[in-house]
Formats: sequence, C-alpha cells, structure tokens
Amino acid sequence: MSQDDSRPMMSRRSVLRITGAATVAAGLGTAAVGAAASPATAASAFAHPGMLHTQADFDRMAAKVKAGTGLWKQGYAKLAANPRGLSTWKANPLATVIRGADGDNVTTLAFDIHAAYQNALRWKITGDTAHADAARDILNSWSAKLTTLDGSADRFIAAGIHGYQFANAAEIMRGYDGFDLARFKKMMLDVFYSASSSFLAKHNGAYDSNYWSSWDLLSTACVLAVGILCDDRAKVDEAVTYFRTGKGMGSVKNAIPFIHPGGLGQMVEVGRDQGHALLSVGLLGTICEMAWNQGIDLYGYDDNRVLKGVEYAAKWNLGKDVPFTSWTWHKGAPGSWEGWETFTEASESGRGGVRPIWESLYNHYVNRRGLDAPYVSAMAAKVRPEGGGGDYGTGGGLDHLGFGTLVFTRDKTIVSATTPTPSASASGSGSGSGSGSATDSGTATPTADASGGTQPQGGRGEDLAATGAGGIAAAAATGVLAIAGGFIALRRRGAHGNS
Repeated sequence: MSQDDSRPMMSRRSVLRITGAATVAAGLGTAAVGAAASPATAASAFAHPGMLHTQADFDRMAAKVKAGTGLWKQGYAKLAANPRGLSTWKANPLATVIRGADGDNVTTLAFDIHAAYQNALRWKITGDTAHADAARDILNSWSAKLTTLDGSADRFIAAGIHGYQFANAAEIMRGYDGFDLARFKKMMLDVFYSASSSFLAKHNGAYDSNYWSSWDLLSTACVLAVGILCDDRAKVDEAVTYFRTGKGMGSVKNAIPFIHPGGLGQMVEVGRDQGHALLSVGLLGTICEMAWNQGIDLYGYDDNRVLKGVEYAAKWNLGKDVPFTSWTWHKGAPGSWEGWETFTEASESGRGGVRPIWESLYNHYVNRRGLDAPYVSAMAAKVRPEGGGGDYGTGGGLDHLGFGTLVFTRDKTIVSATTPTPSASASGSGSGSGSGSATDSGTATPTADASGGTQPQGGRGEDLAATGAGGIAAAAATGVLAIAGGFIALRRRGAHGNS
C-alpha cells in the first residue's frame, strides 16, 4: 500500500488488456545484473526470534524503556499512543483479501497485522500478557480463516508487504501459550509465500523489467520472512539469491544500477517518484536486517551498495541535488506488447515525504558498523521519533511496521562486516514445515506452476501481464494514456495503493 498520488509517466498501476497467454522472458533490458553468486548461508540452526528483532534487541528495549532513557522513552510513547497497540483490539479476519479490484478490503488485513505486531512489541517490552493475548488472538483468528489473496496484479503487493509483516508478528509470538504456530505457518506458505515466490519467478507473465524494484523487494521480503518463520533454508536462500543476482528490477544491482563518484548509488525508483523510492528504501532495510539476524550480511553486499543507494535517496529527499544517469525502462509482456520509457532526472513527485524507515539503516551503518552515512543520519534525525502503522496515513504509512526509534536505536558498538551476529538463542530447523535444504553453493528454485507455463496467481486472466487491475471497461473512467504497437494502456485513478 503505497502512496496514491505519485505516479510515473506510465504508472505501475496501469491496466494492460492482453489477449492470450504470455511467456516469461529472461533478460532485463537496460538494468544491469551482477554475476551469479551463491547465497551466504547462516549456520544450520535458525536464530529465534530472528527477523527484524532478536531477543537481545527486546532485552535492550525493555531495559531502556524501564529506565526512561531518552530516545527509547520517546519511541515507546509513540507506540503506546497508537490505537492499534491497545490490548482491547479485536481482529476482523476474512477468508478472501482483495487488493486493487472491486471489493478491495486489504486495509482490514493491514490494520490487524499492525495491531498484532504492536501488541507483541508491547508485551515483549512491558511483560503485560494482555498484549500477548491480543497479538496471539489476532494471529490465530486469521490463520483459521484466510485462504485467498485476490484482485488485480496488486495481489502480489498484498502478498509481499503483508506477508513479511505478518511473519514478523508471528516470530515475536513464537512459543507463546495458545499460539497455533503450525497453522499459521501453513497459511503463510499457502497464501503469502506461494504468490511472492511465483512473482519473482514469472513476474505475472510480463518482462522481468516490467515491474518496478519495489515489487521485487516486497516479494523478496516475504520469501525471506516466511523462510525464517518456517526454518526453511531453501526459501531463505531463494530470497538471498534473488536479492543478489535476480533478473528483475528488485535485485540490488538493478534497483541501484549506477554508482556515482563520491559513493552515491542511483536508485531507479528515484527517477519514478519519491513515494516509491522511499518504499524501496524501507524494504531494503527490512530485508537486510532480517538477513543480518540470521548471520547473512546483505547490508555490506557489493561494497555496501545498499548504503550508497539509500544515501542517494536521502540526499534528494532532503532537498539537495544528486547526479543522474539517464536510463530506459523496458516494459510490457512477451508476445503481446512492449514499450520503452527514458528517465533523465530525479523526480520531484512526492519529494521530501516522511516514512518510518530510516532508523534501522542509520543504526546499522553508523552505530553497528561505524560507517559514515550523513544523509541517512539527517533523515533519521528529521523523522525521529518514528511512529508506526497508521501514523502516516493508510497509504504508504502501512507499508512499514515502523517504530524504528524504539526498536533499532542502539549504543555504538562496532562489529565486523563479515560476521553478522544473530540472536544468542537458536532453534534447530527440525520444527519447520519447509521443504528445502541448502547446499554449500546451491540456489533455490522458486515455486513453479505444475503446468510449467506462465499462470497468473489468483485474480483474473486479463491482467496476466498487467501492472494493475485489468479490464477494458476501465477505459471509460480512466482514459487512454497511449495507443501504440497494438496495445492499450490505461491509468486507473483513485485506485487503492500504488506500490
């Protein structure tokens, strides 16, 4: 769910009416892909809790809040003021969640996930089991009912964003009395992982470069989080491999394709609009922190490429000039249509927006690694103390779990870039429901349809290669943006979200 008011010349929520089946193309057009590399795998045992937070993190938060210490006190005040963190929150589970089409109800899911996460945090920090009971009941109610994600191509956005968020809430509640973790894992695998893995493998039948980097990043975040939750090494490797060398726009060298003198890495989404650029910044931090807590350093991959990219986005959104290398976007679907669009400058759309995404990056690069990150540091100071779900609206404000000032602030303690330290407590992989195991050099193969062909995940056939909801009937409401090469491109206005 990102901002509704920021769109590129050809929005990712454009509607593309396509006849017949499409096949997936390999090749990314103009974005550069790095050489193949094996995923770094952590020890055979997974660390739990070990996604965005470890037990050491919870111990730090609890001690600092109890002592009434500075930034932690301010951060907890933001959490306590959010109505979704109340122990009286009651879930409203649905069997089918729809995004981007008639009956859109994804906000119901989003608010319940944020309520589960916030209550879980408050329990870990205060010890109040009323919050733990609330979080457990929310998670149990959804795993007992949810079976389907539907809608336009935006169903993949719902799978990715809410998949990684749901998994993080469940990871905190792992082992709590009455929490049905086995049933929750099944829901995550059947509903969220299946859609996100399929998207990374087939990109909904479109060219691999058709979808912007944030689509791939949110899908990667979901695959990684579900892999950790389910103690499934193959799924973790799938996410790590895609992040490093995937063929789509969201692998790190395609998301940040140009490195400028002085160490600024041009992010492709900065040329699109800043709502989506900041969404990508937040997702990069989320992926890297979850991997770090399992002993995998993606923050430092390719000479700190993520740092260079987020510094670039931060500098532009602080109102400062950035260098820009022109690049051309290849969009469309094999055998159906294709087009190209060239970006020549950083976009002013949404510039200076606020999202709760900077503290994790600041605290890793500056306080954990001792590196310089002047623009990220300035953005963190600007937004501090970070709030969370709903504090920044119901569009982009629900894309991130937030409360970074509370959960990520740490005293400066420099650690090695090559030895990320997971939680001190670890659990073996025997409890997992996953199907894969890692080899020393193997990479996981994303789930494919049984037919071996390109199939949409849910939704309707006409949006097979769409970047939004399908249907020629939408033309009357949206108008034709472009007619070329035998295809019709339509823009839906006022649609829910715009990731």
